[in-house]
Amino acid sequence: MRVTNAPASRERRRRVLKLAKGYFGPRSKTIRQAYNAVDRAMAMAYGDRKRKKRLYRSLWTVRINAACRGAGMTYSQFIDGLKKASITLDRKALSDIAVRDAAAFTQLMDKAKAARA
Repeated sequence: MRVTNAPASRERRRRVLKLAKGYFGPRSKTIRQAYNAVDRAMAMAYGDRKRKKRLYRSLWTVRINAACRGAGMTYSQFIDGLKKASITLDRKALSDIAVRDAAAFTQLMDKAKAARA
């Protein structure tokens, strides 16, 4: 009696076609093109999860810079002042403070200015 791998192969193909659901044309119908499309989509998804983190960090920097310039200081001067004042807040927290609590951000600005002077 001959043993085949048909059930496992069919399951694997079914799983890939399920992932390719919604793709245009043969990319969602034929197994060969579906494999290629799904492989590329997975690779892009992995890279974009990393890119998303970079984009958020740049957004935080832009927000901090905008708040600093409103008070007559640059982003780099502000960060330098915080380091000299031994204030260790990450960009995410600083951005949140700049957007939500202007009074607290002003206090941080004053401490940074004093540390640089």
